[in-house]
Amino acid sequence: MFHAKEYVKAESLEQAYELNQKRSNVLVGGMMWLKMSSGNRNTVIDLSGLGLDQIEETEDEFRIGCMCSLRQLELHKGLNQYFDGVFRECTRWIVGTQFRNGATVGGSVFGRFGFSDILTCMMVLDSYVELYKGGTVSLEEFAKMKYSRDILVRIIIKKDGRKAAYASQRRSKTDFPLIAVAAAKKDDMWYISVGARPSKAALVTRPVQTGCELSAQAEEAVSMFSFGDNLRGSADYRKSLAEIYVRRLMEQLSGEEA
Repeated sequence: MFHAKEYVKAESLEQAYELNQKRSNVLVGGMMWLKMSSGNRNTVIDLSGLGLDQIEETEDEFRIGCMCSLRQLELHKGLNQYFDGVFRECTRWIVGTQFRNGATVGGSVFGRFGFSDILTCMMVLDSYVELYKGGTVSLEEFAKMKYSRDILVRIIIKKDGRKAAYASQRRSKTDFPLIAVAAAKKDDMWYISVGARPSKAALVTRPVQTGCELSAQAEEAVSMFSFGDNLRGSADYRKSLAEIYVRRLMEQLSGEEA
């Protein structure tokens, strides 16, 4: 059970940042993941009053505030029209509708959880993370960074013309994924991300090989990821599933271009 002594609704990002420098304090969004943890905290810092719960669309990009809910991603017309429904697909099996109404995009990305559907999906797009003090970095780079006391302000996804597709394997509909796979294609490049390996999502880019079977291209891409064992499945099983899903997503994206 999670306990905290004090609650502060931040009036500015600077105030939130200063409070968050103490290890005994914690930033909160929807608190959906935090509620599952145990321990005591001195102060919880609420970002809900800072106007970071909107998805803005410009001519060049989408700007997703850290306090946006997963449900907003799932239902946002602009995102799903531009990226062919990939956000609707990657969110629809995350626990349940009530959970997705509370869980935030910022918490899902900042946590860099191994099981994160969101991180896996966004990884294959031209995505960036805006940090309050650390500036803007690519999502791929952010996923490799050590945890810090900085604040994730928003996620930026460029409209660069790539289309994406997503798939996952679960033991039950609302369970955590056994494997999570996303693919995107732009010009002559494949962008492949595999999460729940069970480690966090990583990105591989490979050139499209004209005349080469997609099954062989999928196998080559998957060979660049490492896989591990846990109670949900073995490394070999995960690798086998990844090869199947990467091939299927490649076929789906190639079919869209035909």
